[in-house]
Amino acid sequence: MAESLFGDAGKEEGALRTIGEVSAMLGVRPHVLRYWEDQFAELKPLKRAGGRRLYRAADVALAARIDRLVNHEGYTLRGARVALSMAPAPASADMATKRGMAELRPRLIAIRDSLAAALADEDA
Repeated sequence: MAESLFGDAGKEEGALRTIGEVSAMLGVRPHVLRYWEDQFAELKPLKRAGGRRLYRAADVALAARIDRLVNHEGYTLRGARVALSMAPAPASADMATKRGMAELRPRLIAIRDSLAAALADEDA
């Protein structure tokens, strides 16, 4: 779910998002996101001058998990807190790392192949 969230608004996956953007992505009102900040200690977007909130990719992914638990799976806020504390964060929470690994993979394969060829030449 989080992967589809990050492609919106023409921004990169790891770009900071405003509370309005996150609100629109999830279909919840901004005051609900602010309330969730009080209820879930893990949800801590950056706050700029004047209290302007900027959500990192991990914050958006967490808000999406909270939304799924509370608004789609019927958890209470307390139940959602327990569920979040019991389950590890999904791999999609760190999309920038995932993308970096995907870019690195072909280079690692080429290095592996060249090492294998060098070893084969030594054995011959």
